Amino acid sequence: MQATADVQTHNALDGLIDLARYPIDDLDSPAGQALIENCRRQLDQDGCVVLKNFVPEDALARLERETERLSPEAHYNQTETNPYNSAGNPELPASHPLNRFDDRTNGFVAGDRIDRDTIIRQVYEHPGFQRFIGAVVGMEEIHQYADPLADLVVNVLREGCQHPWHYDTNEFIVTMMTRQSHGGGRFEYAPGIRSPEGENFAEVEKVIDGDRSRLTSLDLQPGDLQVFFGRYSLHRVTPVEGDKERHTVIFAYAKEPGFIGRPERAKNIFGRMAPVHERLLEEGMDRSDSLAD
Repeated sequence: MQATADVQTHNALDGLIDLARYPIDDLDSPAGQALIENCRRQLDQDGCVVLKNFVPEDALARLERETERLSPEAHYNQTETNPYNSAGNPELPASHPLNRFDDRTNGFVAGDRIDRDTIIRQVYEHPGFQRFIGAVVGMEEIHQYADPLADLVVNVLREGCQHPWHYDTNEFIVTMMTRQSHGGGRFEYAPGIRSPEGENFAEVEKVIDGDRSRLTSLDLQPGDLQVFFGRYSLHRVTPVEGDKERHTVIFAYAKEPGFIGRPERAKNIFGRMAPVHERLLEEGMDRSDSLAD
């Protein structure tokens, strides 16, 4: 029975991922170890690794159709936000990052709208994929979000949409582009600009003011998988141009089980809260670090 289960687990990724190029099904092999080492080296350098053409072309066409089908479920919101998704601080100068607000207009398909039989959820929940991601980020085990809205998300950006400078709630994030817009929609980031020890507001202010000296800009394409330490790297997606939507799947994992996002953030991003968020509002919640977000 165990052998049959192992075969089924392996076959679940066949055709969905280019296993010849990225042998995540055989991480203990020399090729698998070399893949992990290369990914870790890139993450150590600037907090980001992009695996080009992670999804073969045939599967990519299926994935694009899937996110196209899901995209009408996206909740669009427009708001003025600072990099910390928080209120400003009138006691600080107007130039301070906490008081620097920009337009955020984009759409998110929440996880409870993504069925278990979809390709993207099958990949998200696959033990082999999770083991690979854990190895890349240097964790023996990673855990799916317990947040029913933010565990697996499709980000939908139509013309004029953007996600201004911000940080992610989780220490790292995994994304896969399935559809690129005609123009714009570039991913830009300032690697490791803050740390658990401090916000580094002075350098953040420089980036917001237009200093590009420490920025990296990526031209991501459909089928690319990205692993990114977005909790520590300030990042944004520039405004989308043209009438073709930009779709990106977000696979959210945490280093500890039971992770749930802040209720107010769920309300801002998805336009609603799940029952678990409502309970957290009543009971309160703690964060593992003291960073603003």
